[in-house]
Amino acid sequence: MSLFKARDWWSTVLGEKEEFDQGCLCLADVDNTGNGQDKIIVGSFMGYLRIFNPHPVKTGDGAQAEDLLLEVHLRDPILQVEVGKFVSGTEMLHLAVLHSRKLCVYSVSGTLGNVEHGNQYQIKLMYEHNLQRTACNMTYGSFGGVKGRDLICIQSMDGMLMVFEQESYAFGRFLPGSLLPGPLAYSSRTDSFITVSSCQQVESYKYQVLAFATDADKRQETEQQKLGSGKRLVVDWTLNIGEQALDICIVSFNQSASSVFVLGERNFFCLKDNGQIRFMKKLDCSPSCFLPYCSVSEGTMNTLIGNHNNMLHIYQDVTLKWATQLPHIPVAVRVGCLHDLKGVIVTLSDDGHLQCSYLGTDPSLFQAPKVESRELHYDELDIELKELQKIIKDVNKSQGIWPVTEREDDLKVSAIVSPNVDSVSQATDVEVGIDLIPSVTVKVTLQNRLALQKAKLSVYVQPPLVLTCDQFTFEFMAPEMSRTVAFSVYLKGSYTPPELEGNAVVSYSRPSDRNPDGIPRVIQCKFRLPLKLICLPGQPSKTASHKLTIDTNKSPVSLLSLFPGFASQSEDDQVNVMGFRFLGGSRVTLLASKTSQRYRIQSEQFEDLWLITNELIIRLQEYFEKQGIKDFACSFSGSMPLQEYFELIDHHFELRINGEKLEELLSERAVQFRAIQRRLLTRFKDKTPAPLQHLDTLLDGTYKQVIALADAVEENQDNLFQSFTKLRSATHLVILLIGLWQKLSPDQVAILEAAFLPLQQDTQELGWEETVDAAISHLLKTCLSKSSKEQALNLSSQLNIPKDTSRLKKHITLLCDRLAKGGRLCLSTDATAPQIMVMPGGCTTIPESDLEERSIEQDSTELFTNHKHLNLETPLPEVLPLQGVSE
Repeated sequence: MSLFKARDWWSTVLGEKEEFDQGCLCLADVDNTGNGQDKIIVGSFMGYLRIFNPHPVKTGDGAQAEDLLLEVHLRDPILQVEVGKFVSGTEMLHLAVLHSRKLCVYSVSGTLGNVEHGNQYQIKLMYEHNLQRTACNMTYGSFGGVKGRDLICIQSMDGMLMVFEQESYAFGRFLPGSLLPGPLAYSSRTDSFITVSSCQQVESYKYQVLAFATDADKRQETEQQKLGSGKRLVVDWTLNIGEQALDICIVSFNQSASSVFVLGERNFFCLKDNGQIRFMKKLDCSPSCFLPYCSVSEGTMNTLIGNHNNMLHIYQDVTLKWATQLPHIPVAVRVGCLHDLKGVIVTLSDDGHLQCSYLGTDPSLFQAPKVESRELHYDELDIELKELQKIIKDVNKSQGIWPVTEREDDLKVSAIVSPNVDSVSQATDVEVGIDLIPSVTVKVTLQNRLALQKAKLSVYVQPPLVLTCDQFTFEFMAPEMSRTVAFSVYLKGSYTPPELEGNAVVSYSRPSDRNPDGIPRVIQCKFRLPLKLICLPGQPSKTASHKLTIDTNKSPVSLLSLFPGFASQSEDDQVNVMGFRFLGGSRVTLLASKTSQRYRIQSEQFEDLWLITNELIIRLQEYFEKQGIKDFACSFSGSMPLQEYFELIDHHFELRINGEKLEELLSERAVQFRAIQRRLLTRFKDKTPAPLQHLDTLLDGTYKQVIALADAVEENQDNLFQSFTKLRSATHLVILLIGLWQKLSPDQVAILEAAFLPLQQDTQELGWEETVDAAISHLLKTCLSKSSKEQALNLSSQLNIPKDTSRLKKHITLLCDRLAKGGRLCLSTDATAPQIMVMPGGCTTIPESDLEERSIEQDSTELFTNHKHLNLETPLPEVLPLQGVSE
């Protein structure tokens, strides 16, 4: 039989280490194209739903990228997939997905793609039913003889049949004497459900009997049921087959006759509608799946039976007509029409081997060619191998999504920021106070080599910075054309932005031969705004609540040369002290040491230190680059200011909680307001006037409460936005200090920024605290993990607002602790390998549980908490005293 192999038409392997069963495969025109072409729907126990439409170029090709129409992770294990008319009001086909505790019905649709990559498919949840009992399998059909729609029946693990009439739950009935669930099928001709019980007998139950039987609220029968009140569930007919069944399938010859096929462990049976045996066949091998279908010959049935010997047998009634060999053990088999090829056999194994094949005996005509005997020159082979490896390495380095030359030649975007503020400020409707708000002009130039269509320029800056115009549209740009637009930037709010960086993004369409409408592409250009846009020269302050010191490896530089526009004329001799005053009112003082190569930044607000510190480091790097010095470096040796950072986190979280409470209270008052309105409307419509009983007074009071609560919600949202901006500034500062403290590489700093700054906007549904906590927990359990025990811990798949910030603060402290003990951030494939973290002089072990984390909490707080003053223990003796301030 091994000569008769299944001819591979198309095949693929699904996922990695996923598991499948007989209910995980379905063939149907699920997207309702109407051309008679089936799609392959596969669900796995890992929760992945995939839809394929194979289009092999030649027979035996593997899966191409465009063959996979849709892949969605539904999180819950998928027990069974079926396609039918499951949505009311339409006869379109929909996809039903059965989970262990849920039934979901989806609509599958496709939209035409804009480029040559193909169409886009998506699923939309039409409705779902949460199950009270764990599901085993399901069947569907026109229960009760309904027309134009399908009903669903689910069998639970404890033997209960639950019937759903599309969007509503109909009833549930326990099967009498049920111990373990068996396969389930529905016969439309007799309107009955057929299953195999744990007593090894086939049982048939009429749908009408199920519908009018006593409700299955409890498993045990009550005494009233035993006395005869209500209709008991009785079986229509039974047949003892003497073995457990693997599957049941019902096939109709015509409108007057149908057959019930039952696949047992050693035999398969064909029964009549009334339970009488039409025929049975003893199998030589242990079967794994089967599929009956109507034969070409009149009055006979064909059956595909797969077994555990990698064979697929085709029987006509009880006669073996064909045997073919498969490359795997099938657990599900279907027959459909794919790519205008009718009768394609689709098989699925339990480890995810999906194959489309057909029957045939094509001989293998391959003959091994004769080997030419020649001498091997190993030196020449080594040289050739090294050249090939070098070519492969260079290709991997320069590999990208788009060709670099083509992308750069299409369009070039450049931005020029004016070094001086506008002579006439463009700021309007500002909220800063009595200060004159300056504005800066930015010019963005677009230079294109080819003709471009629908070019759109969008400019974004960090709030509270605003633009006079942020959108520019160019319908058509001729080749070799240059367009320049100008706009102004100014500060609108009374607080400082977290960054002084802007971004100009251009989206355009590039026409091609295949797509005359154009292929959409995007290019961006970043620009940096000057510090004088948000800051003015100010009076230096001797004392401040928050201080930090930055160490360098080069001699100190005069602050006048670093900040030429922020020094007062009367302080030219005192070049090591400089004051800054933000337009919002806060002040920052910068001091430079004369001999110790250190700079100190101090302010009354912790978050205000960020912009001046970052600007200082950037200007120092630019200064030494101009001098031709390349080994300049900054470092931070003070204690990490985690306590001040945690205070900002607590304040932001408190505003989020307050916002939730206000919204809940506003919702309650709105419900009360509408209820009073309905009662008043009823009184006014009444023909016999009745007293209002102070309903109008209650309506007026509720209205005032609703308005006051709405104002409070808006005020809290404004405060929350400001708090989030300050929190982002403080987060930037903490990341900068960690990078200087541990001398992290730019890639490691980028990992920290991705973990601590994942959101541009903060909302009640997805907030900063839970997002950052999940990211830091991932780092602690992967690249910063101490043992494989920590790597085995699974993170929660849902992000919900936490009860408090203690867990987040503990994880941030633990992150700094592990970085201090030698841990390094990495996202490569070997990042999950446990790292040996050793510091000179020895260190304490990193805790592996929450109890050990609590035990080191006190030590970690003392190590990283800065008690208000963030400077070194000894003051800077080289700093000159400020004028007008006594020592």
